[in-house]
Amino acid sequence: MPIHTINAQRLWGSLMEMGEIGATDAGGCCRLALTELDRQGRDLFVRWCKEAGCDIHVDRIGNIYARRPGTDPEALPISTGSHLDTQPTGGKFDGIYGCLAGLEVIRALNDHKIQTRRPVEVVIWTNEEGSRFAPAMVASGVYSGKFSLDYALNQTDAQGIRLGDALKSIGYDGDLEVGARRFAKFFELHIEQGPVLERENDQIGVVTGVLGMRWYDVSVKGVSAHAGPTPMSYRRDALGASARMISALIDMAAERVGEDGRCTIGELSIPKASRNVIPGDLNFTLDLRNASLAGLEAMEQQARSLIDRIATDAQVEVTLECIWDSPPTVFDANCIEAVERVVADSGCSYRRMTSGAGHDAVNISAVAPTSMIFVPSVGGISHNESEYSTPEQIASGARILYSVMKNEAQCT
Repeated sequence: MPIHTINAQRLWGSLMEMGEIGATDAGGCCRLALTELDRQGRDLFVRWCKEAGCDIHVDRIGNIYARRPGTDPEALPISTGSHLDTQPTGGKFDGIYGCLAGLEVIRALNDHKIQTRRPVEVVIWTNEEGSRFAPAMVASGVYSGKFSLDYALNQTDAQGIRLGDALKSIGYDGDLEVGARRFAKFFELHIEQGPVLERENDQIGVVTGVLGMRWYDVSVKGVSAHAGPTPMSYRRDALGASARMISALIDMAAERVGEDGRCTIGELSIPKASRNVIPGDLNFTLDLRNASLAGLEAMEQQARSLIDRIATDAQVEVTLECIWDSPPTVFDANCIEAVERVVADSGCSYRRMTSGAGHDAVNISAVAPTSMIFVPSVGGISHNESEYSTPEQIASGARILYSVMKNEAQCT
């Protein structure tokens, strides 16, 4: 693979410049979906793409399509992309890297005066994180037909603001029908957001699929009582019961060696909590993940069984509601092989791997051949202001993306 396929310094500079929009004191980035800061980030990206000669289109859910034309006007594009929105205390790389690496592919093609038969396109997906508007990946979900446009536009944030109104307020409520732009193939480049590549000393992850995941809201109801006069054996303690449930759930996932089982309790709240009151009500979230649908089903059944058993033991009532279900995803074999060939030729050390995090590529894989490329995350840290990948790691992944897209777009 040619050494000078992309301009690594330019790509890093673009990442750092984008990271200034919503920069936090701790070195991260807070650029929530469809805020004024998101508008500024989108405007900067669009300006850069126009300067690179791209045609820009925006659909009705705010997805941005930046296309470098090919010689065949009828050919579907080879596409890439990710998202510009961040977590409230996010970093500069999650999602943004994939967007700006896609732009760098186009800039490098221009630098080398390479014309392709197929168009090359970069897509910015709206509200991937789901930190302002739930669910996550909602706009790519509309694109793939998983959600209706009306459903997405009517989602509200914590202040009751509709997604559709927020979209209009920043000027990105486009008129293109969602799904009108189709792809020949889609490749998403991303930081790993986990520790595997770094710990195994591999430079690239060839991603073969994504874990299935289910999110639940769990509500535990006991009886509030005074902390002093109520003996331990008489209590119906919602927190005590929940603690036992949470411990058992985490142990359950840890025992599923080889299945990529995951269990996370990310939020826990006690309404009207008081230091000397036995909690009568408690709510927590449950996130289950597994590499196979059968494994995910088994985890859910086991989770429900142990929660019911502990609830009966502790004399509390429990409701468990599944609020999001994303089945395990297997990416397209030809796309995986196209990435693997380029990585093998590059001399980079690599491994095939399954992603533990959800990505827009999951939704896109339902309607177009898709795969992903990972680069290491330092310390395995992401969704955190200290999220970091080195300039060398960033450049390495972008070189792979460049060669894959150039090959697939068929140079003329």
